[in-house]
Amino acid sequence: MQYEIPEEVKKICTKLNEAGFEAHIIGGCVRDLIMAQTPKDWDVTTNATPEQIQKLFPDSFYENEFGTVGVKTESENPSLVVVEVTTYRAETGYSDKRRPDEVIFVKTLEEDLKRRDFTMNAVAIKMSNDLPAQAGELRMSNGVFIDPFGGQEDIKNKIIRAVGEPEERFGEDALRMMRAVRFVAQLPASPDGGPFRIEEKTLEAIRSLSKNLKHISSERIRDELVKIINGDYADQGIELLHETGLMKYVIHELLEGYGVGQNLHHIYTVWEHNVRALKYTVEKKYGFAVRLGSLLHDVGKPRSKRGDGYNSTFYGHEVIGARMTAKIMERLKFPQDIADKITKLVRYHLFYYFPDEVTESSVRRLVANIGKENVEDLLKVREADRIGSGTPKAVPYKLRHLKFMIDKVARDPISPKMLKINGTDVMKLLGIEPSPRVGWIINALMEEVLEDPKKNTKEYLEKRTHELSGLSELELRELAQKGKMKTAELEEEAIGKIKEKHYVK
Repeated sequence: MQYEIPEEVKKICTKLNEAGFEAHIIGGCVRDLIMAQTPKDWDVTTNATPEQIQKLFPDSFYENEFGTVGVKTESENPSLVVVEVTTYRAETGYSDKRRPDEVIFVKTLEEDLKRRDFTMNAVAIKMSNDLPAQAGELRMSNGVFIDPFGGQEDIKNKIIRAVGEPEERFGEDALRMMRAVRFVAQLPASPDGGPFRIEEKTLEAIRSLSKNLKHISSERIRDELVKIINGDYADQGIELLHETGLMKYVIHELLEGYGVGQNLHHIYTVWEHNVRALKYTVEKKYGFAVRLGSLLHDVGKPRSKRGDGYNSTFYGHEVIGARMTAKIMERLKFPQDIADKITKLVRYHLFYYFPDEVTESSVRRLVANIGKENVEDLLKVREADRIGSGTPKAVPYKLRHLKFMIDKVARDPISPKMLKINGTDVMKLLGIEPSPRVGWIINALMEEVLEDPKKNTKEYLEKRTHELSGLSELELRELAQKGKMKTAELEEEAIGKIKEKHYVK
């Protein structure tokens, strides 16, 4: 397989080499290359110090304590605008389970690699135009892989394995445990369709050290959770968070539904139902808000449950769940707009709807409560709720009919309200009191505008109003009747198209 290294990265490595320094491509971009994925960013590691790096690359910046210099490339590719070049380093003394107490610059690549999290992220590429392959190195067109921990083999076998002793790696940064779960949820499938798996020794270390996640900031936990939820195996990621004990420090409220049975409308426990709802949204490739909203939509059920077995009830669980969701979003420090949206999706997911019973006014209230911009996502959460319940059909007739009603009430109907003047304007223009004649003129104007929308200007309609005022009552009534019939005809046609769109009668 040919591994393509961008010219911008090659030039940085060449410049470091020509100055007498080592240069290796490192980290996630190497993992992505091996997996035939497009890297999202590029990282280079070197034995040059940050000061030496900046001297070689004047158009760079160094604003951290980890030896990472951002080198600007002027590339048009967003992933290459800045390439991070980091000095070989070791880290010691993680007293807060999050950050190293001390960062030490080291002399060799091997010392740098052994402090990294997982074997698949501890593979480097040594760039060279004419470099003999050494034992254990895989030849490339212009470089070789440096892989002291077997990362390539683990990538091939879809295994997530800690570098060295997993207890040490997770003791250094407890968020690495959640990152392992994130890779399961996020990395692409194997040929047989399955996700990566966490190696048993690494998995056992996560189970035993899961409590250390409490030392990690809410923001860092949130960021990893978002990546898990957005992954193609989000449901398996959520199951792993539970299995390893990490969920207690992420969204502990979801655990309340584990093993909690439901009623005759459900064949799964609350936990299973929520996870299956999430899985459906992943399969449909819905966005983050719908995915998290579906996972949390029944989070309030355990606290609202009354009775047991097929006749148990969960009255008000959507209200309780919305309060719980608001607290979850606040605790994880989500932006307020996202928090509000997901809370609304949970609050209104249980909307009542039967085609023969619900009125347009009640549909308007639903749209007002959830927000017009959130309606489509609410319907997607409802689909996920149905599938998560074991119902085979995600979009039954009544849900399609609701979509029709929402489109109907959300649009501007074809009516005299479309005109650039109204009855009050007509009375002022003609100096007359309220009378049937005002309505006739409006309807006559409507007929003309429907035939030619370009006539719907204030200037033309005022001029035409004066002309129509000179007609006899019979002539004006005939024009008005044409206008009313044309309006009704076009409105019926518009409603018919919306019905056809949603397959309703």
